Amino acid sequence: MSKDKSNDQVLEEKTLEEAFTELDGLAEKLEDRETSLEDSFRFYRQGMELLKFCSEKLDTVEKKMLQINEDGTFSEFSGRID
Repeated sequence: MSKDKSNDQVLEEKTLEEAFTELDGLAEKLEDRETSLEDSFRFYRQGMELLKFCSEKLDTVEKKMLQINEDGTFSEFSGRID
């Protein structure tokens, strides 16, 4: 296996919690007045990639969720609240 991993491979290995923590760190860096404009653009781009990853991961989890029916059987999560 190569030591160099693509950005997609690195993201796929992250948990949602790790991604959210990284997003918090990027937000702090963006708010820092000492951050250069060039770094700000780089942090913004990284944040957008993380947001996309989180959104896709949450969509996958939502699709896999099962809800228990009144009779005790399982059905796929519909996203509706009755």
